Amino acid sequence: MAHVNLIEPFDFIIFGATGDLTMRKLLPAFLRRFHAGEFTDDARLICIARSELTVEKFRQQVRSALKEFASDISKDNATLDRFLAILSYVPIDATQPDSDWGPVRDALKDQDRTRVFYLATAPALYAPLCAALAEHKLITRQSRIVLEKPIGVSLKTATEINDGVGRYFPEESIYRIDHYLGKEGVQNLLALRFANPVLEKLWCADAIEHVQITAAETVGVGTRGAYYDESGAMRDMVQNHLLQVLCMVAMDAPASLSADDLRNEKLKVLNALRPMTPDMVRQNVIRGQYIAGRIEDKPVPGYSEDLGHDRTSNTETFVAIRTKIRTARWGNVPFYLRTGKRMAAKSTEIVLQFKQQVWPIFTNTPSPGRLVIRIAPDEGLSLVVASKDPGAGGFRVRNAALNMSYENQFTIEYQDSYERLLLDAVRGNPALFIRRDEVEASWRWIEPILDSCRHSLSQLEPYPAGSWGPASTRALLARDGAMWHEDMLT
Repeated sequence: MAHVNLIEPFDFIIFGATGDLTMRKLLPAFLRRFHAGEFTDDARLICIARSELTVEKFRQQVRSALKEFASDISKDNATLDRFLAILSYVPIDATQPDSDWGPVRDALKDQDRTRVFYLATAPALYAPLCAALAEHKLITRQSRIVLEKPIGVSLKTATEINDGVGRYFPEESIYRIDHYLGKEGVQNLLALRFANPVLEKLWCADAIEHVQITAAETVGVGTRGAYYDESGAMRDMVQNHLLQVLCMVAMDAPASLSADDLRNEKLKVLNALRPMTPDMVRQNVIRGQYIAGRIEDKPVPGYSEDLGHDRTSNTETFVAIRTKIRTARWGNVPFYLRTGKRMAAKSTEIVLQFKQQVWPIFTNTPSPGRLVIRIAPDEGLSLVVASKDPGAGGFRVRNAALNMSYENQFTIEYQDSYERLLLDAVRGNPALFIRRDEVEASWRWIEPILDSCRHSLSQLEPYPAGSWGPASTRALLARDGAMWHEDMLT
């Protein structure tokens, strides 16, 4: 049985408690950790939203959500009942100056407890909510605040949010969450690289031809159409998730695993990304939007139909970017970032393509080996190497894969990314959260791309649902004599 690190009693306050994120992710994550014994009935989850609900009605809604989104754990009715008992609900419009904060103050009488405020709200409300918390004297020395992404929609708005929240909370108490950093596969990049000297020596321009980072989804925009049409794949995925994964792949070894040492090295990567001029955007960025197609042999509508009323939109649901990192480690190595909705398969993976031999002695040498790191849905590694073909005469070689599945290798059940991050915030461990300068550096790099796309320097290309994106994405790699990983397998 896995060792459980029991947490002292705490207060966790969720603003936006009736929203989709809370019901689908936050409360199921807390239930799982409660079931695992990481905290006890002494903890308090104080849920705040505008809906006029009684505590009993709110708990009924939560019970239904947990039956759906934590179905395995919620079968244990005794544990579920105990968990629901630590939930309270306060109906309040926290943005209105005349709102009654008395019930919130009554629920937070213990000034010595760790107190975590989680803002599962629109980013525009972050600073006003912090101001309200300060006005009603709810911020204690033991208080922390967790901010959901996106932190703004531009460098200017991100800076305004950071300034607004920073007036009331010191930087060390601000936890900007990116759930990709809570994924075991992403965290394992540190161990894979820095606990294995053989791999670390290969992890550079001397051995690597290019790097691919893909986050592909088969789902469309679903009920998030209104938000997504304002955001697009660039803001929704690239500015945060993919750039954070890129940092974990490309960073140099930190001095230690402390939060600031880790984040200092990630910041260096963001600052070393080659700036994108308008001409470079035209050559190195591909934007697409899905049209009707088939996924798992079932017809699915296009993006316009998903938005409703068949209205047109210039929002990208797919992005592929070719970039480079201006460091001695990476030299002239291209990095390809790709993300999209309604793709051929759900897959989050990293591919490190090794260089061809300078003077191969095998005349039928196949494509050079590669390391494939699968982050989702099936975490694992695949090292593709050349091996003698046992069925051929002479010294013919072909590629063979050495596979490792985390599920088969380790018997422990992996935590959902929110399970790890929520309790890290309670424990006061910010290592897997994003620092202010990281957020602003990522916006500083991506904003010129967004500006160029807004002026139509990167045209929006249609791609059928169930494909791997616009056909032109192959040409993006072919320019370097490369191909996407799925094409290597055919």
